[in-house]
Amino acid sequence: MEYGICNLAVIPLRAEANDRSEQVSQVLFGEAFEIIEWSERWVKIITESDGYEGWIGRLQFAMLGHIAYKNLKHTKPPLTYRAVTQAWKIVDNSVVYLPAGSSLAFLEGTTCRIGNERFEIIGEIGEREDIATTAKSFLNSPYLWGGRTHFGIDCSGFTQVVFNLNNIRIKRDASQQVQEGVLVENIEEARLGDLAFFNNEAGKVTHVGIMMNNEYIIHASGKVKIDTIDKDGIYSQEQKRHTHKFHSIRRFM
Repeated sequence: MEYGICNLAVIPLRAEANDRSEQVSQVLFGEAFEIIEWSERWVKIITESDGYEGWIGRLQFAMLGHIAYKNLKHTKPPLTYRAVTQAWKIVDNSVVYLPAGSSLAFLEGTTCRIGNERFEIIGEIGEREDIATTAKSFLNSPYLWGGRTHFGIDCSGFTQVVFNLNNIRIKRDASQQVQEGVLVENIEEARLGDLAFFNNEAGKVTHVGIMMNNEYIIHASGKVKIDTIDKDGIYSQEQKRHTHKFHSIRRFM
């Protein structure tokens, strides 16, 4: 088995080995993965953090040895908590702008070693905050299918990153997240940090958001925003209608 690690700020994880292919997720700086297939310009990977599969460009990562991968898998590196953290790439005197949730792999002091490259972290990486504060930091971030950063994020990427920044690991997609946690029997019992799920006409879970209490939800739909929620689903003040059909609530903490 071969392994790699992201040495760029963020790279698209695509459904197929093609620049025009759908972005299904993103790999952030310092995140490691298994390599399961090679092509001329692409590699197919499985991410270590959530077992997600997809294709990334061959020039967008560094190779990682088995022992190093094993160490990362069993000892979670520090994360960046600010929307943007600067890292000085020493070899070419350039700056990489790391999104929140980046992994500072093999950090020694303020120096992060990725493959044969060294990155000096500039300034503070921030501190872990509570779920509500972390979630609100993403307000007005634009919706982006497959996105996982303040500069573009989808509904399940939002819940996953917010939870990860609060030391809770969950799967990538809403349809996967709804299978985790503990069921909350009714919306009146919902509390801060619970995840609410919503389904389409076929009954498939297609949307997720974070409960602020049993009346308000923060979620990514067009942008990250706060809406009201009731037993029928999410009610949008902007559109003056229910936009998402309620499915269930799950508790993770």
